[in-house]
Amino acid sequence: MAFQNLDRQRTDHDVLLTELNYARRAEEAGFDSLWVPEHHFTDYELTPNVPLLLAWAAAQTTRLRLGTMVSVLPWQDPVRTAETFSVLDHLSGGRAVLGIGRGLGRVEFEGFGVEMGESRQRFLEYAEAILGALESGVMEYDGKLLKQSRVEIRPDPYKSYRGRAFASAVSPESIELMAQLGVGIMVIAQKPWEKVEAELAAYRSRYVELNGEQPPKPVICVFTAAADTEAGAREMREKYIKRYAMSTIEHYEFDNVGFAEIPGYEYYAGLSRNIAKHGIDGFSNFLADLQVWGTPEQVTERLLSYVDRLDAGGILLAPTFGGMPQDVADRNFELLTTEVLPALKAYDVGGDLGVTYSDATTATKAGAR
Repeated sequence: MAFQNLDRQRTDHDVLLTELNYARRAEEAGFDSLWVPEHHFTDYELTPNVPLLLAWAAAQTTRLRLGTMVSVLPWQDPVRTAETFSVLDHLSGGRAVLGIGRGLGRVEFEGFGVEMGESRQRFLEYAEAILGALESGVMEYDGKLLKQSRVEIRPDPYKSYRGRAFASAVSPESIELMAQLGVGIMVIAQKPWEKVEAELAAYRSRYVELNGEQPPKPVICVFTAAADTEAGAREMREKYIKRYAMSTIEHYEFDNVGFAEIPGYEYYAGLSRNIAKHGIDGFSNFLADLQVWGTPEQVTERLLSYVDRLDAGGILLAPTFGGMPQDVADRNFELLTTEVLPALKAYDVGGDLGVTYSDATTATKAGAR
C-alpha cells in the first residue's frame, strides 16, 4: 500500500482513512501480505510510522502478513527497531516481515540530523545488530558508528526472521551488502530489467558463497493500473503512473548532480548525469514504463512475465498512487483484486517468501502474491 497525498488536494486525515480502508479490505480481497513504505516530511508518501500502521492492520486481520517497504535503519535507534519488530511479531502471531533499507531522500536525512554520507556504514552496522538481536534476543555491538552495550530484547523474539527479511537494493554495492547480511532482495522497479537480472545473478552466486544456501526469492514492487479498456489504462498511465514517476524524481532529487559528492551515492550521481543528458521528462517516462498498466488480462500477463524473468517469489502491488481520486483508486483496487489477483495466486513459484516447501501438497498454496 502506498499512502500518497500528492498536490495537497485532500487532507492528511482523509488520505489516511481512505488508505487504511484498502488495508482493512486486503485480507478479505485475497492478498497474502500488506507492505508499507517509510517516508517523512513531504507529500511523497504519508507513512512516517510504519510499525504503528502495521500494528493497526494486525488487529484488523488474522492471516495477512505485515511487511515494511522499508524501515530505513539509519533514521532510527537499532535497539528500538529490534524491540518494535519483536512486539509486532507477538501482536500479529509471527506475521511480521522485516524490510530494511538505507534511505535516499536528502530532505529526510537532514530532517533527522543524520549524515547522509554515513548511511551505508550505518546501515551495515545497524542491520547486523538488529538481525542478530532478533535471532538471539540480545543486542551487543562494537562498530565504527554503533557502540551498543549488551541489552536483552524484550519481549523475547517470537521466532526467527530468517527467510522473512528483505532489503531494497538499487546500487550494485548495496546488492553485495545484502548477500553479506543474508537477506532477500526487494526489487523496486527503477532500472532496466536486464540490469536487474544481471545483478540478481551476481547476488545469488555471492549469497550461496557466503551463506551456503540459496537466498530467498526476490519480491517485486510495481505500481499497477488496471482499466476496463486499453484506452482507459493508457489514460491512467499518463495521469497517475507518470505523476508517481515525477514524484519519485522530485522527492529523491534524482536530477541532483550533488550525489557525486556524497560517499555511498555514486550510483545516483551517474543517474543524475543521465537525466541531465536526456531530460527529466524522458526519465519520468522511463520510470513509468517500468510499471504495469493495461486491461486485467494484460496486467496479469506482464506481472507474471516479471516473475518468470527474475524468478521472483512474490509481487507487491500498489493499487493507489499518483494522486488518484478515490473513485479511480476504488475501480483499480476492484479490478486488481477480482481479475488479476486470483491468477497471481494460482501461479506456483515453488515456495513462499523464498521458502521452498518439501511437502508437495503445501507447495500448491504458494502463488505469486
